Amino acid sequence: MKIQWFPGHMTKALREMEKNIKLIDLVIYVLDARAPKSCLNPQFPEIMGNKPIIYVLNKIDLADDNQTSLWLKHYNAFENSMALPLNSTMTNASKTIISGMEKMLSKKLERNREKGVTMPLRAMVIGVPNCGKSTLINNLCGKYKAITGDRPSVTRATQWVRIAGYLELLDTPGTLWPSFEDDEVAHNLAYINAIKDEVLDPAELVLDFISKMLSTYRELFLARYGLTYSEDMQPVDYLAKVCENRKFMLRGGELDWERGARAILDDFRKGRIGKITLDRL
Repeated sequence: MKIQWFPGHMTKALREMEKNIKLIDLVIYVLDARAPKSCLNPQFPEIMGNKPIIYVLNKIDLADDNQTSLWLKHYNAFENSMALPLNSTMTNASKTIISGMEKMLSKKLERNREKGVTMPLRAMVIGVPNCGKSTLINNLCGKYKAITGDRPSVTRATQWVRIAGYLELLDTPGTLWPSFEDDEVAHNLAYINAIKDEVLDPAELVLDFISKMLSTYRELFLARYGLTYSEDMQPVDYLAKVCENRKFMLRGGELDWERGARAILDDFRKGRIGKITLDRL
């Protein structure tokens, strides 16, 4: 299944990021912990230049703990960067981000103190749609200052938010890139709902998802739907079983493939299948 989605506001968002990066001391790069590689936008490095980066692996409550540990080690090895795990829906969970910012910018903080300067430290928050950027900012603020939603492209424009007397964040719209060269990356982004469901064929998409689950998290998938593995069964057979077991039927007794597909995707996105990481080290 070929996936393409790059609405016009994302082009504007990239231009805004290029314009504002000179005002920024640090970049907070929010990655969905279930797809920490697929969430890397190939257009961001050129925009960020040599700015220090905090990679935030968000939604760790939904991701495979072992894989999260490996990815944190991977990103912590990058020069001039730090990687932190986060479940931004937990109260005060984002305090580690403030500590990380202070550590990464300690030299500038010290210079400001020596000069008696109270200029704020500024960070730009970036990431793909629906990775939890605005939820993270609201957690940092303790208030609902940024617009949030469980769907991609809720934030459509940049907005400055002050989280402390000396810290300011620039929230940016979730941004993809014009062309997906790797179908697996595009599929992973679709699974985590970084791409609008409206532009996808859920039944076709979920067949690829089932195939991936059978090769990586077979026991979790089978247990969720009360199924038994057979080498003779194809992904479509498992989808059929889910529809039959849940009585997803159309008039005339035909299976409701789309309803079954959406149910499986929803189960994954809400962690009902188990803690899963799509990009594996």
